[in-house]
Amino acid sequence: MKGRVLVAKVGLDGHDRGVKVVARILRDAGFEVIYTGLQQTPAMVAAAAIDEDVDAVGLSMHSGAHRTLVPMVIQELRERGADIPVVVGGIIPAADFSFLQEAGVAEVLTPGAPVEAVVGAMEAAVATHRV
Repeated sequence: MKGRVLVAKVGLDGHDRGVKVVARILRDAGFEVIYTGLQQTPAMVAAAAIDEDVDAVGLSMHSGAHRTLVPMVIQELRERGADIPVVVGGIIPAADFSFLQEAGVAEVLTPGAPVEAVVGAMEAAVATHRV
């Protein structure tokens, strides 16, 4: 097993096809994947990540709320004492990449990212957690 990862949809975003594809890609690549489902709050994602003892969190964002919700998830993790890396994928303008990375995001992926990029981003995130 390459690691235990949680993938989540935060906020009111109801587009779940992409996150389900990513979950399958990661599972097929050897990760143990936990999918939280739709409309999770940042607190719910952080709690699930800790309860499930994951090595990384993957957030799927298509609602345009990534500048608000992603930092909130990272803050919730930190407030709970969890240093779990977060990878974000979805409709993210390139202009927001540096904002998210400064907020603590390990990697940002956009629609159409090759399977190798998705797997590589999660492998790198898990590797930093297992150090």
